[in-house]
Amino acid sequence: MAGPVKRSVMIAGHATSVSLEPIFWDALKRAADRDKLPVSALVARIDADRIGRADPVNLASAIRVWLMEDAQRRLAHIADG
Repeated sequence: MAGPVKRSVMIAGHATSVSLEPIFWDALKRAADRDKLPVSALVARIDADRIGRADPVNLASAIRVWLMEDAQRRLAHIADG
C-alpha cells in the first residue's frame, strides 16, 4: 500500500496542503467528476461541512470519512434498487 501523497488544493482563494493515500485521491477525483466539479470545489464543500461541526477533525480525515459515507450512500442506493 502506498503512503500518503501531499497535494495543494485551493479553498476559498488560498492554497492548503492535504496528505491522502493515492486510493483516496483517486476516489476524490472520481466523486468530483461524477458531480461535474473540480476536485478543489468538492474539497471546499467537504471543508465547509467540516468547519461547521462542533468538533471539527482535520481536513484529510474529513475527506476520508466523506468518501466512505459517499460510497455507503451509493451502495445503499444500488441495494434499494
